[in-house]
Amino acid sequence: LAAQCWGSGQTSLSPCQFLRRQQVLQLYRKILRAIREVPAEQDRRYLKDWAREEFRRNKDATEEDAIRMMITQGNMQLQELQRTLKLAKS
Repeated sequence: LAAQCWGSGQTSLSPCQFLRRQQVLQLYRKILRAIREVPAEQDRRYLKDWAREEFRRNKDATEEDAIRMMITQGNMQLQELQRTLKLAKS
């Protein structure tokens, strides 16, 4: 399946690559939105830099399984951040 999604040397995105890219961008936007809710400016800056660096570091990943795993981990980290923020507000 991975070979079907990531063809060899294509310059345009396949439909599978396009959908995966949309998932990654959506996750990035959700993480940044959640970070905006962090009350302390210094913590917000740290988390924003961390998120930016994590996505930048993995931007050239092409292995389908690895990308799916990173999306899953990112979603789990997002959920943890949202839970922490919810607890802090209560």
